[in-house]
Amino acid sequence: MSEDVLFTVDEHVAYVTINRPERRNALSIGVMSELTDVFCEVAADDDVWAVLLTGAGDKAFCAGADLKELDERAREGKRFPMPMTGPGRNLFEVVLETYKPVVAALNGPVLAGGCELALACDLRIAADHAYIGLPEAKRGMGANLATVLLPRLVPRPIALEMLYTGDPLQPDEALKWGLYNRVVPREKLRDESEAFVRSIVANAPLTLRRYKEMTTKGWELSVHAALRLNAGPNPYLSEDREEGVRAFVEKRAPKWRGR
Repeated sequence: MSEDVLFTVDEHVAYVTINRPERRNALSIGVMSELTDVFCEVAADDDVWAVLLTGAGDKAFCAGADLKELDERAREGKRFPMPMTGPGRNLFEVVLETYKPVVAALNGPVLAGGCELALACDLRIAADHAYIGLPEAKRGMGANLATVLLPRLVPRPIALEMLYTGDPLQPDEALKWGLYNRVVPREKLRDESEAFVRSIVANAPLTLRRYKEMTTKGWELSVHAALRLNAGPNPYLSEDREEGVRAFVEKRAPKWRGR
């Protein structure tokens, strides 16, 4: 792995950082491939109970695709990397289908493909200067994932205004429409996001995985079909369920084992 993506695991949290602050953490083809590999590894690692994704510096969480790289490829006559095609899986789809809680700590503006990456995460905690937008219409691009996902997350007129105009939402607007879970002062983002993800992994890991898989796979199903989906690990028959109940009765913190 290059220095453009940093990845560590500590006490059941996978910390993933896009480390290209000099390019506003833009998504080069290489970075997208590395992030895909990281999230595939995270999904398979039972020791990881949640993911915290962020960018380096405070100039941007991610400015989207590396347009300089795309321009160079076009000048060289190379094929444009179309979404959802080619030999590898699409990064945004992989993040969306990582069946563990994924939190995005938005350390700066969230734009274009960076916005789509943030939308693919489950929860978003943002610094107070982290506006969010989809300027693809101004660049002749397509915002493939956002055109599908954004109208499911916010009212359709708000989604279409963002897509049609390419103008960003300020943090308070994003919070109002539910795109952001929390907005905090930029100097407190690291501590607040750490506390946020730790409040998640304090809970039973099998239950967390069950929640993620059920809510993802049952998103567009009818209520009756979703109730019978039964996706993800079964916490009801787990040792952790016995431990959680016993810990409550004994008035102590539970000791989760993930089984």
